[in-house]
Amino acid sequence: MRNSYLSSQTLVLIVIAIAINMIGGQLASMLKLPIFLDSIGTILSAALAGPWIGLITGLLTNLIWGVLTDPVAAAFAPVAMVIGLVAGVLAKSGWFKHGVKVVLAGVLITLAVTIIAVPIRTYLFGGVTGSGADFLVAYVHSMGNDLIESVALTVLGANLIDKVLTCVVVWLLLGKLPQRTLLKFPNYATSR
Repeated sequence: MRNSYLSSQTLVLIVIAIAINMIGGQLASMLKLPIFLDSIGTILSAALAGPWIGLITGLLTNLIWGVLTDPVAAAFAPVAMVIGLVAGVLAKSGWFKHGVKVVLAGVLITLAVTIIAVPIRTYLFGGVTGSGADFLVAYVHSMGNDLIESVALTVLGANLIDKVLTCVVVWLLLGKLPQRTLLKFPNYATSR
C-alpha cells in the first residue's frame, strides 16, 4: 500500500464509512430486517480509495462494532474484508459507473460473501446470529433442508438483496459527489 492511499482525506473517509456501516447495521438489527445494511460505507470507501482501503474499512467496522455493541460482528470481520476487497477491485474496473454493472457488482460481492459467511454462521453460531435472517434460516431448515443448506440459501438470498441495494445506494452517492472530490480518490480517478 502506497502512502498516497493513506492521505488525510482517505483516513477521514474510513472514519465516515465506519460510522455509516454501524448506523445502517444497527438500524437493520433494531428493526430485525432480513438484510444487513452494514456495508454501505465499506463499499463506498472501496469505490473511492481502492480494495485495500475497503478491506481495512470492513475489518475496522466489524472489530469496533464487536467491541462496542455486538460481539457477533467481530466474527464476521472476514466477510466485511472480502466485501471491501471485491468492491474495490470491481470499482477499479469501472463497475460503479454504469447502472447494470452496479447490479452485477452486487451479485458478485454476494457470491464472494456467501463462500466466507456460510461456514462462520453455520459452525460458529449454528445458523443463529440474532439477526432478522435467523427466521429465514429456521424456516428453510424446517422445510427439510440440512443446516448448511439452510444457512447457505439464507445467506445467498439475504445478501443478494442487501448487496445489490447497497451497491445501488453507493452508485447514487457517487453520482451526487462533485467531480473534483471524486478525482481526489485514487480508485475512482483511475477506474475505467
